[in-house]
Amino acid sequence: MKLTERQRRHLRGLAHGLKPVIQIGNAGLTDGVTAETVRALHDHELIKVRFSGADRAAREAGLESLAARTDSVLVTRIGHVAVFYRPRADMPRIVLPAPG
Repeated sequence: MKLTERQRRHLRGLAHGLKPVIQIGNAGLTDGVTAETVRALHDHELIKVRFSGADRAAREAGLESLAARTDSVLVTRIGHVAVFYRPRADMPRIVLPAPG
């Protein structure tokens, strides 16, 4: 799924007040973390993830891998915190602005 800059800006605004619901620590990206992220995305559609305990390159690779594993979009990342979005197919709660 590709997001326009307008849609990304909208999602960043919605995510501003959120607290991280997934914490990735020294163990890194495990199957348990992936499963919990899938569940959180199904419940909330838009989540924050905190990835600590790794250098910048490992964090970047881990976040990209998490997005691919969960079939979600990495909206933005600032430092150790990233925002992921995946709309629910059955009942989307977040309405994105039209592209363009």
